[in-house]
Parts: sequence; C-alpha cells; structure tokens
Amino acid sequence: MYMAFGWPQVIPLESTAAAATSSSPSFDRIVYLKVINRHLLVVSPTHLELWSSSQHKVRLGKYVRDADSVERHGENLQAIWSPDTKSIAVLSSASYLHIYKVHFSGKRLMVGGKQLPGLFLASVSLVITEKAPFQEKNLVTSNFVCDSKNMLLGLSDGHLQLVSWIGEFPSIFKICCQPAHSVVDASSAFLGNASVQESVQCCSRSSAIVQLELSLQLRLLVVLFSGCQIALCPINKKGLKQTTFIKAERWLNTDDAMCASVASDQQILAVGCSRGVVELYDLAENATHLRTISLYDWGYSMEDTGPVTCISWTPDNCAFAVGWKFRGLTVWSASGCRLMCTIRQIGMSSASSPMVKPNQDLKFEPLVGGTSQVQWDEFGYKLYAIEERSSERILAFSFGKCCLNRGLSGTSFVRQIVYGEDRVLVVQPDDTDELKIVHLNLPVSYISQNWPVLHVVASKDGMYLAVAGVHGLILYDLRNKKWRVFGDVTQEQKIECKGLLWLGKIIVVCNYIESSNSYELLFYPRYHLDQSSLLYRKQLLGKPMVMDVFQDYILVTYRPFDVHIFHVKISGELSPSSSPVLQLSTVRELSIMTAKSHPASMRFIPDSTVEKALEKNNSFSLDILSQQPSRCLILRTNGELSVLDLDDGHEQLLSNSVELFWVTCGQSEKANLIEEVSWLDYGHRGMQVWYPSPGVDPFKREDFLQLDPELEFDREIYPLGLLPNIAVVVGVCQRMSFSACSEFPCFEPSPQAQTILHCLLRHLLQRDKSEEALRLACLSAEKPHFSHCLEWLLFTVFDAEISRQNANKNQFSASVTPSSNSLLEKTCNLIKNFPEYVEVVVSVARKTDGRHWADLFSSAGRSTELFEECFQRRWYRTAACYILVIAKLEGPAVSQYCALRLLQATLDESLYELAGELVRFLLRSGREYENATTESDKLSPRILGYFLFRSPYRRQSSDLKSTSFKDLSPHIASVKNILETHASHLMSGKELSKLVAFVKGTQFDLVEYLQRERQGSARLENFASGLQLIGQKLQMDTLQSRLDAEFLLAHMCSVKFKEWIVVLATLLRRAEVLVDLFRHDLRLWTAYSRTLQSHPSFHNYLDLLDVLEEQLASVSDLDIQNGPAASSDHSSE
Repeated sequence: MYMAFGWPQVIPLESTAAAATSSSPSFDRIVYLKVINRHLLVVSPTHLELWSSSQHKVRLGKYVRDADSVERHGENLQAIWSPDTKSIAVLSSASYLHIYKVHFSGKRLMVGGKQLPGLFLASVSLVITEKAPFQEKNLVTSNFVCDSKNMLLGLSDGHLQLVSWIGEFPSIFKICCQPAHSVVDASSAFLGNASVQESVQCCSRSSAIVQLELSLQLRLLVVLFSGCQIALCPINKKGLKQTTFIKAERWLNTDDAMCASVASDQQILAVGCSRGVVELYDLAENATHLRTISLYDWGYSMEDTGPVTCISWTPDNCAFAVGWKFRGLTVWSASGCRLMCTIRQIGMSSASSPMVKPNQDLKFEPLVGGTSQVQWDEFGYKLYAIEERSSERILAFSFGKCCLNRGLSGTSFVRQIVYGEDRVLVVQPDDTDELKIVHLNLPVSYISQNWPVLHVVASKDGMYLAVAGVHGLILYDLRNKKWRVFGDVTQEQKIECKGLLWLGKIIVVCNYIESSNSYELLFYPRYHLDQSSLLYRKQLLGKPMVMDVFQDYILVTYRPFDVHIFHVKISGELSPSSSPVLQLSTVRELSIMTAKSHPASMRFIPDSTVEKALEKNNSFSLDILSQQPSRCLILRTNGELSVLDLDDGHEQLLSNSVELFWVTCGQSEKANLIEEVSWLDYGHRGMQVWYPSPGVDPFKREDFLQLDPELEFDREIYPLGLLPNIAVVVGVCQRMSFSACSEFPCFEPSPQAQTILHCLLRHLLQRDKSEEALRLACLSAEKPHFSHCLEWLLFTVFDAEISRQNANKNQFSASVTPSSNSLLEKTCNLIKNFPEYVEVVVSVARKTDGRHWADLFSSAGRSTELFEECFQRRWYRTAACYILVIAKLEGPAVSQYCALRLLQATLDESLYELAGELVRFLLRSGREYENATTESDKLSPRILGYFLFRSPYRRQSSDLKSTSFKDLSPHIASVKNILETHASHLMSGKELSKLVAFVKGTQFDLVEYLQRERQGSARLENFASGLQLIGQKLQMDTLQSRLDAEFLLAHMCSVKFKEWIVVLATLLRRAEVLVDLFRHDLRLWTAYSRTLQSHPSFHNYLDLLDVLEEQLASVSDLDIQNGPAASSDHSSE
C-alpha cells in the first residue's frame, strides 16, 4: 500500500508571453499531464514541456507555439501521448489537430558530474496540422483515448470521432447497444437492491460525451455522458480501429457522475460524483456496486471539497488518488482506508471553509484551491498534481510502498517495511518501546545507477534486508548497520531482478535474461554476493506469476495456473570458509484449469500435525520433518482468498474483498504468541482472524472464520504486519508537521500498534483450552500492555454476557446468573493467576453499568475480599476504586468502614489527593446513610469518576466546620477526628510541606485548627529554635517550598499567629509583613533584632535587619509628622 512522506516537490513550469497577456481563463490551466517510460509530458494552452520523471526532475525539451499560431488555431484544448512516446496529438480550441514528434538525442545529460541512465535531451517538433471535420459545427469535445495506431474523441452530440496517428479522420460513429443489453441503476445498487432492466432506448441518447476511459487490458471503453450515464463498451482485440464492434454492453445510470477511472487488474470502476464521493463498481460482476468512498466521516462534506474532478489509480491498482474542485487531494486503498490527505483535520489551526485564500498568514495546505489533474508515475513513487486555475507549477508528492506479499517477492511480517524510490523506511521501537520509522538511505553508488527500488524483502528473523533496483542486488545487516554489494559492477548489471525470496541464510533471486527472454532462479549466500559464490542456477519454464518459500520448499506458479514445488537440500556449512553444495529437486507439479482471476499471492500453510509433533518431541524423524506442505493460501487479483489442496488441486473459497493476509502458524522462530491463529487477512471488512476448526474438516468455513470487531483498525490506519512475540498488529497512518521555513507541510508516516492477545485468549477459553490460555498469558506477562489486554478480555466477555442476559429477558423474568462453567467464570479464573487481577476487575466495573456489578462479582469474587487484598498489598488507589462497588453491593455501613480504614492508611502514606476524595465520599455517603435513603442503590459509574478525580469544588465542607465534636454526627466526627489527629502529627513534627499538601488535598480547615491549637501542637517554644527548625524543614531554596511557606503565612496572618508570622516572613524575607508587625510592637522588634544578631547561624539575615531598620525609621518619621492623627489611628486599631 502507499503512504506519503516528506515535503511535496515543486516543479516550475514556463509561463509564455501569450498566457501572461491573455485574460482568458482557459490560459490559466494545464491541458494534459501524463507519465510514460520515465518521462513526464505537460501540455499547457500555448506550449508543451517534456520532463524526466526519474530520480532527477530535469526538463528535457519543450515546444512553444507563437502568438500567430495561437490566434489562428486557438489554444491547446485536449492532448494525448502515444504509448511509444514518439507522438503527441493536440486538438486546439478552433478544432485544429496538431501532431508533434518527439526525438531523443543519443547524448546523456550530466548530473553532478556523472552521466545518468535515461537522461537524454529531447526535441519536440510539429509535423502535422489538420482541420478537424467537425470544426464548422464548433462541437465541444471530451478527452482523447488511444491505442498504438488510433485515437478516439468524444463529441458534444454524443458521437465518437476516430483519429489516426497520421492526422486522418477515418470515421465518426455513435454508440449503439448490443441486443438484450442491460441497464444497471447505480442509485439502486448503492441502496443494496440493484436491478438489471432491459432497455431499447439507449441508442437514442444524444447528450454530450464528457469523458472517455480506455482499458486495453480489459478491452473496455468507458463513455461518460453529460447526462451522468456511463456506457461500458467492449472493444475488438484489434483495437479502436474496429468501430463497428464498439457497442454499449451495459449502462450505469448515475445521478451525478463527473469522472471515471478503471482499475484493470482489480476490474473496478471508480466513478467520481458531484456530491464529493467516489462510487466503486465491480466490473467482473456486471458492474454491481461495491462501496462508497468519502470524507464524510472526517467532517468534510461536498460544501467543503466540491465535486470530484479527477481519479487516478496506482500502477498496481491497489489504491487511487482523488482530487476535488474546491479543495484537496486524498489517496484511498481499494478497501476504503484513507492513506493520505492534504486537507487539514478540523480542529487544527486552519480555516475549514473550502475557499481558503493562499495569501493568508498561516501556512496553507497543498492544493487548497482544488485539484484539476492527478497522475501517478509508472512505479507509484510520485503523485503529480495540478491545482485548479494554476499553470505555473506541478506538485510532486513522494510515496512509499508497503510490502504486501504479492507477486514474486515474499517478506516476513515480523519486520514492517515501507520502501520509497531511493530509501527504505523501517518500523522499529525506540528506547521507550514506542514504535518509530527510521529512514534507511541506499548507497548513492548503487541507487544512482539502478534507480528506483523495485523489491525489498526482509529475512524471516527480520535482521537482514535484500533490496533490488533495476539491476543488481544489495543486502543490509540491520544489527550491524552494514551494506553488502556486488564487488563486480559487471556482474551486478547482468542481474535484472523480478522477485526476491529468503531461504534461511540464502537469498533467492528471480532473474530476467533479456537476451533470451527467459527467467532463472539464482541462489546466493548471505555472506557473499559474487558469481564465485553462486550456489545454484535454476532455469524456469517461463515467466512466473507468484513465488513463495517455506523451510526448504519453494513454490513457483506460471500462467495460466501451473504450480511447481521444489525442494532445496544443502550439503555443508553456509560460511565463507567452507564450500556448501545446493541441490534442487522438483517434488510436485500441478496444472489446474480454472476460470478465476490470476493469483496475486500464494503462501504455504504449514501442516499442523507436524508442528504439534515437533512440540512434543524435538527429535522427531527426519521423514516427517521433510514432509512438504499440502496446502497453500491463494489471494487472487480480484480479492478472493481461498485454500488450495496441493494433493488433489481442490480449491475452497474462504472470503473476498481481501487486500493482504499473513500466515502466522509456524512462521516465527521466536516465541510465537499467535500460534493458535492460522492466518489473518485485511480488506473491506477490516481485520479477520482465522482459527483452525475443531471439526473433522479443518477448513470448514463456518467454524474456521471468527471476525473480531475489536481488531478493526481506524480507517486511516493501514496494517503492515505482525509482531508474533508480543501479539501485536502494526499499522501506519499519516501525520503532518509544519515548519516556518516551508510552504507546505511534511508528510510523516506514523506507526500504530494494536494488540490481539485478548482475542487469542478468548478464543482458547471458548474452546475449553484453559491450560493453553494460561500458558499463552504467562508468555505475555512481561510484554507491554499486558494489563490492558486482560482488562479488554474481561470487558468483552462480560459485555457479551450482559447482552445475552438482555436477550433472555423476554423469556425469563429474573436475571440470568452466569453458570459455573460460563466463559465469564473461565476468564476470571484465568486472570486470577496474575497480580493485575484486582485492578482489572475494578477497571471493568468502572466501564459498565452499576446494575450489572452483581453478575460481574459473582464470578470475580466478593468486592470486600478484593478490597482487602488491595489493602494488604498497599495498593491504595486500586482499593479506593472498590469503595463505590462495596457501597453498591454490600451497603453503606460496610463501605464507610472500609473507607475510614483506607483514609487512615492514605494519610499515613501522604497520599493526600486520594485522601481528599475519600473524605468527600465519606461525608456524602454518611449523610445518605443517616437519612436512610435508597439513593446509594442508584449510583452509576459516573460517580466513580467524581470520586477518583479531584473535585472542582475547593470549599471546605460545612460538615467539618462545627467547633465541637458533640455537635457532629458520628460519621462526620470520625472523619474529623482522623483529619485533626493527622494534622496534629504533622504540626508537632513541623512537617510543613506535608501539612500544606494535606490541607490542599483534603480541604482541611486549617484556620479553625490553628485557632484551637495555638497553645497546643502549633505552639513554637522560642523564635530562634523555631526559625532554625522550620528553615531546615522547608528548604527555602526550592520554589515549591517557598510556595508552601507563602500558603502557611497567609493562614497564620488570618489568625494573627505572631510567632509563626515572624518566622515565616523571615524565611521568605517579606520585609513589608515584618515592618507592619514591628511598627506596633517595638519590644518584639528589639527581641527579634537581638536574636538574629546574637546567633552566628542567622548572620545571613543581617541584610534583612538593615532593610527593616531603614524602613522602620522611615515609618517612625512619618508617624511623627502625622502627629496625633496617626496616633489615634494606631490606638483605634
């Protein structure tokens, strides 16, 4: 699959004088954009440009029409490029046909001082100018389509004009219907009730033809009319010249079709609509509707994007790009996964209006003004796009391709890889076990001569990569970070790799020999790439379609469907110091007659009987060890997944609409946590998990397939592979980063992980394999997210139990209690083996309705016992979560007792925020208990959130503000007694930082406490010892300690506690507070001054004394000047 990365590249186009001086809007656009054979052709209204689309984007040639030609013949309106790249046909607005010839010189261009392959200067010359026969009628035309000899053009009156490449107009004709043709109502197909009706009126349709789409592979011409009808017309094998054979075989009646594009390999027709969506139709099934692709789920409607203007499929037909008229470009997989999108997500700092102006200060997104044309290069590494009303530049987006296990190259799902034109993007964990993507640039000496990368295959253990470009092969050691290349460049250039396989420590190359038009298999050892180390050369019978390898067996499939299986035997050690000998023998040949589409991928299925025997007896006989696989999985190009029996050739269909799959059993050398899974596949339905059937037929579809809804990835995350040792599916999605130094954002693929352990455990428990489930869970206990997997397992099982009970309510009036052998009971028994059990159970309770807690804890155990376990292990936060459950199931009296015990424990551990939540719970539930109400039976999980997280109300509860314990109710008195006892403990030990945290966390009334304990625990013996002790406790050199001291000073001032005010103000050097205190009590000032001066440890406060003396002197002078008025004011105070 395809993922964008890096910044978009800008290719500037030449602006001609005619376009610059013209006010016509037709000059402000690009007429034609096409990539063929590593060359990019751009046709504007007044000129043509030919660019290199290889590694270096270089303009190779151009042709500029003069002003006189533009005035007489009109600007360029439509264009087409011949498949051999030698001719260009252009139709002008005045209906003149211009045919240009392209000639490439034999001289290579120099880039960086080196001659690079494929870069030759080109000349474009006009050779034919002809008047079109319809020019007097001034008919509006559609685009061109062509084969090697002729072109076809649609006219505004519904006719088709045939044009030859030598400028002739042989015939003009109208599409007629074949007898008993069918009409498919696309709107009905979309609603799921597609109808095929007979019609005899189609030949009379005379609406204009707005687009033509030609698939030579399918021999199909798609004609889109202005009335939104689409005609599907088969063509003769001799091409477009046989116009009498071009008849409408089927019609699609759509309401708002704007454009269409055919995926020949997949046999899918994509239709862009005016409402901003893309409809997909299955051409192999009478053009039935498959699915609708849109941005609606991402918050964008037609008002934002506008109608679809263009659609372009990737070269392998696995994905397609969609451009909209108002805004943006998106790339989708055929299954509907959003792979790339230029439109910013709603909520980011960008306007969501479709008419965003590019001259705004913010960094605007690419193609913010809409997309007029899109075109993939022939390898799928670049997507060229042109903005609406723009003729100045082309944007080129770089893409990487995921290894999809298709064709002649296999890969290990253990190593997730995305490869670009000149690099490999490897997914690997960082130091914190978070997945990241590392860019691995290929050596310049190799990629400059062999651009682009065509094949990347990881070894089975994921430690080695084999990479092949146009020629040659290189290996990369991920552990040692070293490349291995051919020492002889001549040998490298003789290899034209068409596929790669890893056979243990041997790399198998499918090589194409151009001189003889034949194919061969080359076996190279991993340690040395050289002709002298070649282990074996195997000539193939023809061009292979797919290949696979498992252990010592290689599968090669030819067209139409001939399967050959080879066995590899190696004698000797594979090392540079020895001379190993490789023998290859054919062990099976099958020739299967089938009318199905061609295979896109085939993978061996390991025999489960051999695997189980190996587990029980490591010294199993060599005869069984060498037993070849008897089945394989087949993924066909149309998305059908089936199992092929290699013994009798019988094929059984499993699923359809599949894009990729992974055979998981017997594939990993490490600890495989997903061995119970036979394989997984991904497609339009999401992720499907296939478990072996317990019945007689191990591949009985009804028992074999289990679709797990929890495995569904977001539709913007595409799965890359598996990590069997931790039971995780790894996917990738798009992220964008913005920089002030770039006009456009940088596209960054972001790896995502999703665990499947809970699905595997549930599957084992459903099949009464509790021991196997426990063994699997023990292997996973140290893996990341293990606790989350257990929680998700219990939640899904309990949720299914609740659903079952609700379904039975109509049959049974009473609640259905789970039986002792229920899946819920088995799940709880499994999780009890792990210390996470108590936390998992209460977490699941928080996620479910309190009405069902009794059913949960009937299987999980009594809530008080689980609370006690948490309490004894000092897991106080988890224990606090059980308080609300106990109140619901055991009553408020029991919950009050447990909460009081927990409150005392949390205070002892200085967990003051948790203690504060407990205080609020105790006060609330105590009042409810005293009032003898049943309100506690109505508690919902939302209250638990209020209990677990800090309350927004910061006021001290009025229940704790009574001055006498006699006036308090028993539950309030208990809480207040515990709090005041703890406050006295902290104050006696002068643990002031803890005291502040205690007051803030529990909202304890410190003012009332200080007033009562002025001569008690809060009393300071003398100033000197108090200043020294409190200074040591608070450590005033930290910001938090100073904030704590400020908090205490404010409370001490509110109760006028002079001893504490003096000490805290001194530590904080708050001169204004001390001056205000000493100006009314000179004796206190005198004692304060003598104390600081007499103790050597207080000499650092002498500068504070100087400041105080100066300020007190100024205050005394001010009092003298004010006279009696000031004295009276002081006396009144």
